[in-house]
Amino acid sequence: MYAFDLLYLNSYDLRKAPLTTRKAELATLLKGSNILLSQSFDIDGAHMLQTACEMGLEGVVSRRRDSRYTSDRTDAWVKMTCRQRETLPIVGFSLKDNRFDGLYAGRQDGDQLIYAGKVDHGFTPGTVTDVRKRLSPLVQNAQAYSQKIKKPHAIWVRPSLSAEVEYRAKSAEGKLRHPVFKGFREDL
Repeated sequence: MYAFDLLYLNSYDLRKAPLTTRKAELATLLKGSNILLSQSFDIDGAHMLQTACEMGLEGVVSRRRDSRYTSDRTDAWVKMTCRQRETLPIVGFSLKDNRFDGLYAGRQDGDQLIYAGKVDHGFTPGTVTDVRKRLSPLVQNAQAYSQKIKKPHAIWVRPSLSAEVEYRAKSAEGKLRHPVFKGFREDL
């Protein structure tokens, strides 16, 4: 677990203290424990975000050193998220109450096709109509994943179409986090 701020210590309210003071107190408090202190970096924000994205992280939270803690939204705290893209084969889609509920994507891992996640954002009514029209002729009984997964509302398809998917990060298992459908890849 990582700790990144300290608001109270020994009944003392630290919210009005600058971030540097709060983090110094937190570092002292965490010394010798299994809880890790979220580190601060004094570098260019754009460079930090680029590095975080290259590492496959979700993004960066930037805070002004002298900022006081407040629960309101202010310009003292800025969250920048990475936007990564990947072209993935479509392995199936989901219907819930007979309505389109997203695509199941795969990822090649050597000769294995593994589950990459469910893409359930980025669809307009027109996109849904197009997706269903293109996938209907590809429906098959068996899923194409090398290791079968349980998805009760899934309709499996031959993975001959690919989707461009934007996402923030991957989980430790390689699943997409916050995926958004950006369109079919016709050029492959």
